[in-house]
Amino acid sequence: MPRKVLLVIGDAIEAMDTLYPYFRVQEDGYQIVVTAPEKRVYHMVMHEIPPGWDVTCEGPSYHLASDIAFRDVDPDEYVGLFLSGGRAPEYLRYNQDLMRIVKHFFDRKKPVAVVCHGAEIVATAGVVEGKRMATVPKCQFDIEVCGATFVNERCVRDGNMVSGRTWHDNPWFVGEWMRMLNLYCANQAGGG
Repeated sequence: MPRKVLLVIGDAIEAMDTLYPYFRVQEDGYQIVVTAPEKRVYHMVMHEIPPGWDVTCEGPSYHLASDIAFRDVDPDEYVGLFLSGGRAPEYLRYNQDLMRIVKHFFDRKKPVAVVCHGAEIVATAGVVEGKRMATVPKCQFDIEVCGATFVNERCVRDGNMVSGRTWHDNPWFVGEWMRMLNLYCANQAGGG
């Protein structure tokens, strides 16, 4: 049975946050399954702070199709979860099926990776209280008001969750998440 990893997207999901793990997990033999509010094509965006700007500029980017709608996901079928950033988490966090999925991964201590505004999803799910995590600094309030401690580092692991600030941190926190996935699967295969 293939080891399946769930990747959450929606319109205005950040392209670099999403495509790096999309391809990286496949290199280690995992099946990537893209999930979203509905099964359709979604529009990714590119986020960048241009020189001299204080805020993020957003531009259109690639498109990515989801394989399955949130409501149809059986989280027992998946070994890992990736929550991308961009503006999509601002509205995805209100989807009750997504909240059910996220809570499952934390209840079962399966590997979860969170980057940038993906922190808004885990904060809304109520699974970050007492945890240390990284996120883009403008989401610091979102996690702290939900009981987490903001850490301004490229890779922060706390229990089954690893987090990074932005796509610039991908090599560090995605690398740690891959180690977590491989160890989780090895333990499951060994009955642990």
